[in-house]
Amino acid sequence: MKKMTWIATLCLVSLGGALAQNADDDLVKKTLSYYLDGGTNNDFNTLKKAFHKEARMKYIRQGEYHDVNAIEFFKKAIKPGPKQNRKTSIQSVSIAGNAASAILKIEYETFYFTDYMNLLKIEGEWKVVNKIFYRDKK
Repeated sequence: MKKMTWIATLCLVSLGGALAQNADDDLVKKTLSYYLDGGTNNDFNTLKKAFHKEARMKYIRQGEYHDVNAIEFFKKAIKPGPKQNRKTSIQSVSIAGNAASAILKIEYETFYFTDYMNLLKIEGEWKVVNKIFYRDKK
C-alpha cells in the first residue's frame, strides 16, 4: 500500500510540474503576441505590454552596434496607420523556471526579421527584458 501511495504522489507531482510548464508556455506566448500583434497593427500600447520598462534592444545597423531602451525605440518607430502586410510566427520557446527565450520570425514581402527574445517572470508576469534581431533579404 505504501508503494502505491508513493507512486501516486510521484505521478501527481510530475503532472503538476507539466501543467505549470504548459501554463507558463501559454503565458510566454501571450506576452510575445502583444509584441507581434502590436507591431502588425501599429498599436504601440499593445506592443509595450510585452516589454519590461527597462528592456534593452541590441542590434547591428550598417556595421555599427546599437543598444537602446526597447520601449523608447518603439514609441518613436510605431505610428498609427493601416495594418502592416507581414506574417509573424513564434518559431520556438524554451522555459527554465522564471527565465525563457524565444525565436520569432517576421516576414515582409522582400525581407524578414529573426528576433531573439529573452524573458523573465517578474511579479507573476512574463516580460521581454532583452531583444536582439537580424534582418535579411528574402
